[in-house]
Amino acid sequence: MYRIPNNRQTFAFSGENPTGKRNGGTRGRDCDKLNACKWVEPGETYTLVDTDGPGMITHIWLGGRLNHTAILRIYWDNNTEPSVEAPASAFFGNAYDDNIRDRNENLIVLNSEKILMAPYASYNSYWEMPFYKHCKITLENRGSEGFWSFYTVTGWYGELPENCGYFHAAYRQEKPITKGRAYTVLDNVYGKGCFAGVLLAAGINGTSWIWVEGEVKMYIDGETYPSINYTGTEDYFGGSYAFGNDTPHDAYQTYSGQYVGMYAVIGNSMKKYQSQQRFLLYRWHVKDAIYFDKSFRMTMDNGTYEKPMSPRYDDYTTVAFYYLTQPQGVPFELPGNDEMWMR
Repeated sequence: MYRIPNNRQTFAFSGENPTGKRNGGTRGRDCDKLNACKWVEPGETYTLVDTDGPGMITHIWLGGRLNHTAILRIYWDNNTEPSVEAPASAFFGNAYDDNIRDRNENLIVLNSEKILMAPYASYNSYWEMPFYKHCKITLENRGSEGFWSFYTVTGWYGELPENCGYFHAAYRQEKPITKGRAYTVLDNVYGKGCFAGVLLAAGINGTSWIWVEGEVKMYIDGETYPSINYTGTEDYFGGSYAFGNDTPHDAYQTYSGQYVGMYAVIGNSMKKYQSQQRFLLYRWHVKDAIYFDKSFRMTMDNGTYEKPMSPRYDDYTTVAFYYLTQPQGVPFELPGNDEMWMR
């Protein structure tokens, strides 16, 4: 049953209502389309949302076949540095945006509580994003060609619940990971907050045994040793036995749940540990948020030192999601387009 709080007003920013105001939509007749989308030129930054608070973003939908050259940024309370900065494709779970089909030639779908990527690379976010003073959402075209941006951003204005944190998302990649060193998912995050989840795109560069036997470690408030220590990559993402590959089934099996999934295998469909396969995974800490008071760091091993499972050199790309009591800029510098290109 829906609760109906006092003093909430719904808004929706779109091509037909770019100001998001009441009575601000199309002046066309029934069945007219006047401004269904926006053409974004190379080098242009288009503002999807620019509004005062307090309020809450509750749903973002983006369409138009956006890839890694379309950069999504979100700024809270007039900060000059974005608290969200990532390629739109990676933010919505489509880091291999040149490969929209899986190994079975099906269109890739991510079906979870927080992110839905529907066919054909249609992007939905259901992360709650509160703001007190101001919200600005932009889409930059860093490519050499223009693109169409279809969008609707929905939410409400009104008094926020107590202790709302600011939503953050940070993109990072290593192609390849340095052999024998853990991959850093998130670091240099300071203040009080909670870690809320991660998307991982893994590109496999060798056939030397299992790629998922790396531990995930979380360091809270400056710890030398991790308080939270998962036992393997597939274990952290809710699976086991290499997602079915180390069982009599002898093949990877995809799955997509509310909070965790390995939802796509791209590339070589042969069994066992083939080079140049691609995997897409997510883990949302909704029921098991990771709280910290001063700082947070997360790493992910790529293999182990146990023979024959020696450390590997695969390609990892991640988007980390977290909340802080104060808005901060993202802790990593965004790579150039050529560095981010993945297929």
